[in-house]
Amino acid sequence: MKKPSILVIFLTVFIDLIGFGIVLPLLPLYGKHMGANGLMIGLLMASFSAMQFIFAPWWGRLSDRVGRRPVLLVSLLGSAVSYMIFAFASGMSGDHALWVLLFSRITAGICGANISVAQAYIADITPPEKRSQRMGLIGMAFGLGFIFGPSIGSFSLSQFGVTGPGWVAAAFCFTNFLLALVILPESWKPDGVHAPQRPRMAQWAALLTNSKVGMLVWLFFLATFAFSCFETTLGLLIAENFHLDPDQPKDAKVIGYLFTFCGVIGALVQGGAVGRLVKKFGEPALITVSMVLTAIGLAPLPFMFGWPGLLVVLAVLSIGTQMARPPIFGMLSQLTPANEQGAILGVAQSFGSLARIVGPIFAAGLFHFSPKIPYLVCAGIALVAGLIAWQKLHGTILPSTEDTVSAKV
Repeated sequence: MKKPSILVIFLTVFIDLIGFGIVLPLLPLYGKHMGANGLMIGLLMASFSAMQFIFAPWWGRLSDRVGRRPVLLVSLLGSAVSYMIFAFASGMSGDHALWVLLFSRITAGICGANISVAQAYIADITPPEKRSQRMGLIGMAFGLGFIFGPSIGSFSLSQFGVTGPGWVAAAFCFTNFLLALVILPESWKPDGVHAPQRPRMAQWAALLTNSKVGMLVWLFFLATFAFSCFETTLGLLIAENFHLDPDQPKDAKVIGYLFTFCGVIGALVQGGAVGRLVKKFGEPALITVSMVLTAIGLAPLPFMFGWPGLLVVLAVLSIGTQMARPPIFGMLSQLTPANEQGAILGVAQSFGSLARIVGPIFAAGLFHFSPKIPYLVCAGIALVAGLIAWQKLHGTILPSTEDTVSAKV
């Protein structure tokens, strides 16, 4: 059962992110065409992450109570519907079109918050010592989907018109739903022993005051924060340092190629290298190294004015940022009881979504004063986080397969 299940979960995340990547680059263009002001475009862009922030823990807790499969099926079908709404909105005009477009992104964000359930599924069917490696496959699917999505979106727009990307994204998501419906078995069958139900704030307070689990959640927040700051301002930085005009198709393609370069390196790291590195050095060491590499990559980036140096720094940064996620979630899943996997991983995902909301605002605001400031500040944050991670996590004893078996018995 395990190998087909892992493949389906990989495809679930991959196809989910293809749909996300198809639509995301087009949102500002569609919004502007419909007459949206800056605030409305900001709402269109932020609504997806805002809904993930709210709903990732909810989906996770629900999957702990009713099982992973029904939650995944409902959310996948909902994603397909959200992109159908997006397609309809794309062919409309006027203020009402903007509100329908916003509704489609809110719906997509709610349903796209199922990543925590996919991770809980992986934890259910994977021995503890292999979870970081398998979480890397989730990260690889995430990265590859985001790489291919924009290209498919551009092709759909050129071939089928303004409504094409929405319909293509809906088709991908509906295919994903059918695949899970036919192939994906249940991984978690609740036995009636559920985690205590607390109000959200009380649950978060209890989690964050747990020294190890809380530290891992904060580390994921900081790693995501640093990456989102880089992601938001890289195009602006490259345009300034290399005298490019993002409004010109040729220059815009160069910036797109740089993002693709980062994405491919990140996917390779998460899909292949992480598993071997975790096995050799352990999760705490890998988390520490990832944060230090992130700092090493961020700090010199605004001072790069030549292409070879820029590519080397981007490669280091991509390795650092993408190396963090699998061991963080692998370690989280090992330190979490089986009946709380969805809830705890959902809270961690929620903090990642929060970082993707505040990070771009923080970076864009500082970039206005000086392009160097957001990179130097984030480099400092990453370095301090890496040192704290080593101090707090080094020496943590993680459960073995035998411990897990004994606990279940």
